[in-house]
Amino acid sequence: MKKVFGTLALVLASCVLFSACGKKGGELNVYSIIHDEETAALCNLFTKKTGIKVNYLRATTGELVNRVIAEKDDPKADVLLGGGSAYHIQAAKAGALDVYVPKIAGKLPSYAKSADGTWTGFCVLSLGIGINAKRFAEKFPGVEYPKTWDELANPIFKGEVVMTNPASSSTAYLFLQNQLQRLGWENGWNYLEKLSQLVGQFPDSGSAPPKLIGTGEYALGVAYLHALVKYKAQGFDIVTVSPPKTAGDVDCIAVLKNAKNPENAKKFVDFILGKDAQELMTSIDFTVPVNSEAGIIEGATRIEDVDLINYDRAKAAGQKTEVLSKWSKILN
Repeated sequence: MKKVFGTLALVLASCVLFSACGKKGGELNVYSIIHDEETAALCNLFTKKTGIKVNYLRATTGELVNRVIAEKDDPKADVLLGGGSAYHIQAAKAGALDVYVPKIAGKLPSYAKSADGTWTGFCVLSLGIGINAKRFAEKFPGVEYPKTWDELANPIFKGEVVMTNPASSSTAYLFLQNQLQRLGWENGWNYLEKLSQLVGQFPDSGSAPPKLIGTGEYALGVAYLHALVKYKAQGFDIVTVSPPKTAGDVDCIAVLKNAKNPENAKKFVDFILGKDAQELMTSIDFTVPVNSEAGIIEGATRIEDVDLINYDRAKAAGQKTEVLSKWSKILN
């Protein structure tokens, strides 16, 4: 395992299938926010197709976006894989992202493309409520499952709700913006303060709540629908709810400015948006592809089946510092 990023208190992995091919095709260094299993599978397939050796670092959205911005003059990675649009907009405004328009851009939906060409969405995301049926029945006999965001804030659920830490997770930050944009600034904060008092745990990783719900450590919580569906398909006792007036977004990919391997980074972006990679991702993580030529795994939640708000990405990005500061004060 080659530590291309130096000494880091994070998971570092090298995805190499054939060392000879790796040497022939050069290298690529990726900061990945998406799940480790998915990242490894994508890196392996890319190496198999191109002969390019891929080294990746997996961490949370907040950690890696902050790292990308801090390293913008001398980046240690070439690509940022994953993270919601608001975070990529933030990184672009900081001058940390390069402009690259993928070859397939003309065939992608408008919501998957940035106006300035600094990032591209590669899968569609929407939020939902996950419920552990057994624990919910034990803790709240006779109570109906919450079907709306407002019903999730029922005081009876105190201590049994789990959601990710918005300071580190784009999943949770999207949830904050979902409520602020759904209800308005003042009413949105009233709702979030009320809900915060019910949450029993704020893990850093967006993948944690579905696991904690699935294993019955909590009765219910907030997560991306695709993550909840994934654990349900694996046999966990999860009921999924898609509340009305939900925020939808895209997981994004970007080439970093001043990247050491810019051409390989561009090849990786094109690969991620290609049919093979798109179908690999949906087969592993139940995500929804942006490439219309790619098939979608049975059971995945299609975005047209979700009642969405008109999510303002620019507003979400511009308010990020203020919103996270206010959220921190609520918790403290």
